[in-house]
Order: sequence, then C-alpha cells, then structure tokens
Amino acid sequence: MQFSIPLQQGKLVKRYKRFLADILLPSGELVTAHCANSGSMLSLIYPEGPAAISRSLNPDRKLPYTLEMLQVGNHWVGVNTQWPNVLAAEAIAKNLIPGLDGYTTIRREVKYGLNSRIDLLLEHPGRPLTYVEVKNVTTKRDTPAAEFPDAVTARGVKHLQELMLMRREGHRAAMLYIVQRSDCSYFTMADDIDPLYGKVLRQAIKEGVEIFVHQCIVSPEGIEVDRPLDVRLL
Repeated sequence: MQFSIPLQQGKLVKRYKRFLADILLPSGELVTAHCANSGSMLSLIYPEGPAAISRSLNPDRKLPYTLEMLQVGNHWVGVNTQWPNVLAAEAIAKNLIPGLDGYTTIRREVKYGLNSRIDLLLEHPGRPLTYVEVKNVTTKRDTPAAEFPDAVTARGVKHLQELMLMRREGHRAAMLYIVQRSDCSYFTMADDIDPLYGKVLRQAIKEGVEIFVHQCIVSPEGIEVDRPLDVRLL
C-alpha cells in the first residue's frame, strides 16, 4: 500500500482525548490531526517524537490531517487503525500469507454471528468459508516481542467468541494480527494488560481458530505486509 499523497513529517507535541494529536510542522505551524486509534498507543508516545501525517483532499473535513505513524528509535510505526484491514485484504489477494492463499473471493464487513461483521470473508469453490478477524498491533516494550492488546478490549473478546462459534458451525476461522512495525522478533499476548483476552484467545486456539501474524515494513512512502512472526504463548 503506497500513499497517493506524500506524508508530511513533524514532531508530536501531545495526544489527547484519544482521537486528537497536536503536530508541530517544520514550518513552525502547529496542527491538530485526527488520531484514528482508540488504543493506549503504549510504547509509542514520546514528547517531540517524529510523526508523519496525511492531509485529506475533502474540504468538508473538520480535521484535514490524520496521524499516520510515529517513529520509535529508527523505526516507523503505523498507528492508523483503518489500514490493517486494507493491508490484510491486499496481502491475501496477492497470496502473500501462506495458509490464507488461493481464495477467489474476498468480501469485507460481512454480517455474521451475533450481530457482528467479519473483517474478511474468504470464499473458494470446494473450500469451507473462512472468517478472518484482523487486529492492529503496535506495542513493543522491553523485549523483542510484538504484543497485543495495548488496552483492555471487550470488543476483541467478543470477536474471538464469534470466531469460535463459526468453528462450531463447521467453518474455518482465523485471527490475523497485522504488526505495523518491523522491529519485532515474535508475537505474544500482553496478559498483564488484558488477561481475559489472552485467556479467551488460548481457548479459541484449542477450538481450532487459527492464528496468523505478519510484520510490516513501514515508511512515510507506504506500508507493506512482510514476513510472518512466530507466536509464543505461555
């Protein structure tokens, strides 16, 4: 996925009210950007840390700027949660995710389960329906691990329960974690942040829900799904 309009770079002044971030541009202008991320953004917020923002061409938008990524050390980290579903669909369509390849149809936001919508529904003649829930991963703390979640997520638990229901009905179900950073060696659960999510994920695995984790190459020019990461759960 390439950005059609080059991102502007600046420095993060602060993130506040969850969905707002003030960015200082090299010109000295201070702009407020929409932060499309409801999580805590743990391990990403550093005063005056490098930031990259996009600008919408829609003149009716209240906030024309969107916070796209933050730089941590020498690595850019994608924080815009609208992109993982796009990245996942693109990678699956290009057969870049072994185990989720070879499908002729990819549908997005299909109603299923108990009043939910699945991120991606994969279909192919002669194969079971495959329900894929996509999650954005950005957290990396004091180990080489990419960790999920970065905040308590009742919604994430609900999605796991829905996937287990699909498995019981004879369908294939999978969690696809898109790690929007390239400096991790493996993937694990942040059980100290949300022990219930980790517990339900382990139960889902026992019931046949498959787990896929892919790391991305992130830069102000674009974001590309790259190599898989090992999953390590205690």
